[in-house]
Amino acid sequence: MRAEILSIGTELLLGEIVDTNAAWLAQQCAALGVDVYFRTTVGDNVGRIAAALQTAMRRADVIITTGGLGPTVDDVTREAVAQAVGAPLVLNHALVEQIRARFEKWGRGMSENNVRQAYIPQGATPVENPVGTAPCFIVDHAGCSIFVLPGVPREMKYLTETRVLPWLREKNGDGSIILSKILRTCAIGESAVDEKIADLETESNPTVGLAAHPGQTDVRITAKAPTRAQAEKMIADMETRVRERLGDWIYGVGAETVEQVVARLLTAKQKTAALAETNTLGKIAASLRDTPEGLPIAEKVLHVTDAEVNAQNAARIAAALRAQTGADIALAVISTMGDQDMYNADTGKTFIALVSDAKTRNYSYPVGGMGEQAQNWTTIRALDILRRALL
Repeated sequence: MRAEILSIGTELLLGEIVDTNAAWLAQQCAALGVDVYFRTTVGDNVGRIAAALQTAMRRADVIITTGGLGPTVDDVTREAVAQAVGAPLVLNHALVEQIRARFEKWGRGMSENNVRQAYIPQGATPVENPVGTAPCFIVDHAGCSIFVLPGVPREMKYLTETRVLPWLREKNGDGSIILSKILRTCAIGESAVDEKIADLETESNPTVGLAAHPGQTDVRITAKAPTRAQAEKMIADMETRVRERLGDWIYGVGAETVEQVVARLLTAKQKTAALAETNTLGKIAASLRDTPEGLPIAEKVLHVTDAEVNAQNAARIAAALRAQTGADIALAVISTMGDQDMYNADTGKTFIALVSDAKTRNYSYPVGGMGEQAQNWTTIRALDILRRALL
């Protein structure tokens, strides 16, 4: 079964709120083995919503809409659905009474504009909303079922769990399930990961896909199978193949961060660390302190000139910091400071030195500056160096 999620609201297009409804709905569909191939967002405009619905009806078995069911003039989802299926809006008197009863329960009078919420396309199945004032409805048209839900997350989730999911379980006869697992890598670019596992990305089930983040690349493995156990077995087999290719570039799974992994390693090995930073302004040390382990990281924020940014100074600073603090591991990160471009990290230079047990490791990168990308990239690189030293 193919589903499409249609999020309605101009506020979504303006970026005023984040669409968490669509992500949650997609997760629920995946858990039932329902394929979501498209997620569409459209503003509060009758013609554009109707067009989006008509497009969705040509490629999906079920459409789930959220938003636009309020009592105000700009809540036009009802009109748009009616236009898309070619049916007039009709007043459902039972829904009017349900809305009125809810207001009476709250000790308030129902405004006249709330009556608008009781209009649904002719032939639609009305759905009472016992946790809100926006009634919903279901329309079956041209072999497609359209579930029209409110945008308020609490109401949307309740109606999904009590009406939409039971319907999907019944209709999705194969009883399959879709599971995903994320393998997290760092300090290796998306193109480099792709070179190593490109052939695996062509597999159809399970599928393998990449998602790039600053300094990191996620590898997502997704399997569809009749049972959870079978899906987990398919994912495990593919994970073995991916790990054979990527090795210790993979630092964790799921939502794990590099700093969480480093903090756990420091705790497990009973090691202490000290950090000296320039362009990252203490962010590396702060990221380790903010983990559940709450590590007491010794830190120093340095101010150096671009002329002082070299491998010798990085090693000297790291060695001195280790001697001053008595830490098992000292890491010095020094970068050129001039570039303020948050979008361009490929300027300047960075030298990282790690000193532990009288051994010094040196690293250099053509990245520098105070921009957000440069700071993020340098932080991830430094944490990965610390992780590998602990491993």
